[in-house]
Amino acid sequence: MPVRLELDHIVIAAETLAEGVTFVEDKLRVKMAPGGSHAVMGTHNRLLSLGEIYLEVIAVDPDAPEPSHARWFGLDTFRGPPRMTNWVARTDDLAAALALAPPGTGTPIDVTRGDLSWTMAVPADGQTPFGGAFPALIQWRGTAHPAARLPDLQLRLAAFQVSAEDPLALRDALARYECGLDALAVNWSGAPFGLAISTLTGLVKLQ
Repeated sequence: MPVRLELDHIVIAAETLAEGVTFVEDKLRVKMAPGGSHAVMGTHNRLLSLGEIYLEVIAVDPDAPEPSHARWFGLDTFRGPPRMTNWVARTDDLAAALALAPPGTGTPIDVTRGDLSWTMAVPADGQTPFGGAFPALIQWRGTAHPAARLPDLQLRLAAFQVSAEDPLALRDALARYECGLDALAVNWSGAPFGLAISTLTGLVKLQ
């Protein structure tokens, strides 16, 4: 049976959470919703609804103990202005999805935040293959999902692209799955990531 991936959320990394939130709010002219902390990763976040998916701003939590393993999304070495660094795809069978994934996609780690519970594959160095262009893989436990409880500000994902040094290899890696990723385009050049978000006042592009 084919293993299906669905776009779950898009990650904006920042050196500090405040910087990341300001970047998104200034671009989209909306207020982000509260998120929370991830004790196992030493990170914290804020969230924004994109309908059935969501945008996450995430940063190292300066008040949390440093984890014994690499933080997800390359946050241990992240420097510079806030920007998109990763995307996350959900699956109903993480073990099967990992069996098809390229080396370095990660080891499953159980995470909880409040009543939310999930398992995510976290690479040993924190960054997924193809410079982050291959998705982090997640399996939610139970029915609770952040997108369902966020305020709907009528923002929607209009387009989403990733670039890789070897885009054909990336396409081959994604082709192993049955993908619900209609908005995704894999490019040969340009910024590593780009997305366009439809707002009530027009289309806004983020990188």
